[in-house]
Amino acid sequence: MEWLNILAGLAVLFFGRRLFWLFVGCVGFIVGFELADNALQGHSEWLILSIALGVGLLSAIASVFLQRIFIIVAGFFAGGYCLSTFAPTALHLQGDAVMWIAFAVGGLLGALLTVMLLDPALIIMSSLAGATAVSQNVPLDPPARTALFVVLLVMGIAVQVGQYTRETKPQRSQRTD
Repeated sequence: MEWLNILAGLAVLFFGRRLFWLFVGCVGFIVGFELADNALQGHSEWLILSIALGVGLLSAIASVFLQRIFIIVAGFFAGGYCLSTFAPTALHLQGDAVMWIAFAVGGLLGALLTVMLLDPALIIMSSLAGATAVSQNVPLDPPARTALFVVLLVMGIAVQVGQYTRETKPQRSQRTD
């Protein structure tokens, strides 16, 4: 089922700011999948997938109607997901407490960033979440996984900044003489 996380990660990586509902839905799916997988170990993969799809779908639908709130929520979950994924390895600590503390700290930072810097934060958070989702689900050794994460992060930010620049570039007035 890793391919679903990779696919969702790629969508968020390259289109997270532009298609906000997709970003929120994919982050909901990825976080729902991780939480369901950890909480329901030994249960059917279809049950875990169904829960993840449900969380993702509900997140995407709700984000259309409650956009401002879901920007903050998506920033929280994206930041929490990224930090909780990398903190145990970076700190050389294992355990649920480390993961949950990292999730809370990353979540607060992600939510704060999204409130303060809306479009740039969406670009950064969606690129971080997408690069994390892809790199964590590709079977590579840790140094190669880190290199893939960095390359994907840079690519995602570059693509989304390019999209944002094209969308916000003022139209040149055409002179008719």
